[in-house]
Amino acid sequence: MTTTAPAAPPSAVRHSPLEDVLGFLTGTFAASLGLYLLNSSEAVTGGTAGLALLLSYTLPLPFGAIFFGVNLPFFGLAIWKKGWNFALRTGLAIALVSAMASLHPWALGSLDIHPAYGVLGGNLLAGVGLLILFRHKSSLGGFNILALLLQEKLKWRAGYVQMVLDVAIVLAALVLVSPLMVLLSAAGATLLNLIVALNHRPGRYLGK
Repeated sequence: MTTTAPAAPPSAVRHSPLEDVLGFLTGTFAASLGLYLLNSSEAVTGGTAGLALLLSYTLPLPFGAIFFGVNLPFFGLAIWKKGWNFALRTGLAIALVSAMASLHPWALGSLDIHPAYGVLGGNLLAGVGLLILFRHKSSLGGFNILALLLQEKLKWRAGYVQMVLDVAIVLAALVLVSPLMVLLSAAGATLLNLIVALNHRPGRYLGK
């Protein structure tokens, strides 16, 4: 049986097609810019984005291509548990972030950025982007889908679920980056998930 989101109250206002388009563009732009700041800082974060960042430091491939490839295995889970509408929206969001991830280096060039600013600012932007996408019935794949499913089924907050999963990914970065950068990356990943946990709660947002 396909898992569906809880029914919105009658007073909820459905997003129009134009609002969905603008929401997608805004959310994916914010998330991709956040990942660009993280990549420029040679930092990591949690989830499949963090895994893609780790792989980008060792593979001679663009980050956008790696990010898209890492998320491919999760499409089956999205279709099975969330249905084709959510899966297609998520696939579109991932494709847009992957494309925009290649746009930022072209527009901004190579950044010489302080690691703390890059990590915290990057995670903040990524968190805001995720919130926008969640509220337009989408995600960035990977652990986001699992976190949303657990929130719907068990009422566990998506941000807290993702936080636990992200810690495992950040700790795995110890094999590639310095312990100090791992600590900073962990702080950034915590910030991202706190943003989601405090702002994406069942029953709080009435749009649909």
